[in-house]
Amino acid sequence: QVQLVESGGGLVQPGGSLRLSCAASGFSLDAYAITWFRKAPGKERGAVSWIKSSDGSTFYADSVKGRFTISRDNAKNMVYLQMNRLKPEDTAVYYCAAAPDSRVVAPWGDYDYWGQGTQVTVST
Repeated sequence: QVQLVESGGGLVQPGGSLRLSCAASGFSLDAYAITWFRKAPGKERGAVSWIKSSDGSTFYADSVKGRFTISRDNAKNMVYLQMNRLKPEDTAVYYCAAAPDSRVVAPWGDYDYWGQGTQVTVST
């Protein structure tokens, strides 16, 4: 069964940290770019960060640059998103999705595989 499963979300205070994990099963992540998207209430889903398979190049949205770090461990078939100095506006459901490098900037619907999401809540 082909699937992506996110984990690591939770409730954290402003300024805190979380590490999200994206685990793949049924296919090999090393052939895909992986993007972390997030969807906050009342807002559209948007890309937060991605990492390509070919050269490991990365992208970060301006809102998270300098605070979030994406990484991948192809041997474990995992991708991670380290989130530091979290802010209330980071509160959202976070999803990982897989697509070939050539489609890494494609909309959510054009990705090949998606996870179910993990909730991140930043609040006092």
